[in-house]
Parts: sequence; C-alpha cells; structure tokens
Amino acid sequence: MRKIGLDVGDRTIGVAVSDPLGITAQGVTTIERVGIRKDAGKVLDYVKEYDCDTIVMGLPLSLNGDESEQTQKIRDFRTMLENKMRSTAMKGISIEWQDERLTTVQAERVLIDADLSRKKRKTVIDKQAAVIILQTWLDQQPRG
Repeated sequence: MRKIGLDVGDRTIGVAVSDPLGITAQGVTTIERVGIRKDAGKVLDYVKEYDCDTIVMGLPLSLNGDESEQTQKIRDFRTMLENKMRSTAMKGISIEWQDERLTTVQAERVLIDADLSRKKRKTVIDKQAAVIILQTWLDQQPRG
C-alpha cells in the first residue's frame, strides 16, 4: 500500500505519495490552508484517492531538538486528522512522525539545482519538502 507524506505549514500543506511498493516518494500537490477541519478533510481525500495506509507527518523541531509553537500546531493538526478518521471509518490508517529539520533548506537546494525561478520555487517548495519527509521515512523502513 502507498504512504502519504505531509509538510504542514501555516499557509500550505505539501503532499507527496509513495509508489505502491513504498520505495520512492513523488510530489502530488500543495493544499492552500483554509481551516484545520477543511484542511484535514482534504488530506483524507488524498489518503483515499491514493489508497494509503500510513500518513507520515513532518514534525518541526528546533535545531537542538526542542519543540516550538509550530510543533504544537502540527500536533493539533494530527489530532484533527485522527478525529476525522475515527468519524469516517478510516481507523486502520496509522500516522507516523518524521523529523523535518532542514527539509525546507534541502527542498530549496533541489529546486535551485533544477534551475527553477524564485517565483516557481515558492509555489512548489512545500510539495518538495513533503517528498523529502516521506522519502527519508521510507528509507528508514526495513525491507522485507
């Protein structure tokens, strides 16, 4: 089954999905944030569309590993996802954390190397960060 990766920010949510074998991550979209309930609903629409069994969320920690105000916002978003999954019979889907320190910096480097303009980078950076979050998680999983 596929996995879905999320880079949840204040204005957008980057979305990536794995291939069916769980080897590679590909960017899907960037969701414009409108409200936590609607945003969670849109994420779950992608979970259904791609038939995902795992949601991998980037956990924003400071460089020294401490939690911040942003970390709590992401934890609140996870709680909203869990509540919506319970109410929509999507109970078998797990949610995993992935440390997302420096993923935006990595994403920016990838996009610069791809020679994207600053304007274009701004529109796809969160999607690319979601790819990095998901790919990092996939690479850490044992292969059977």
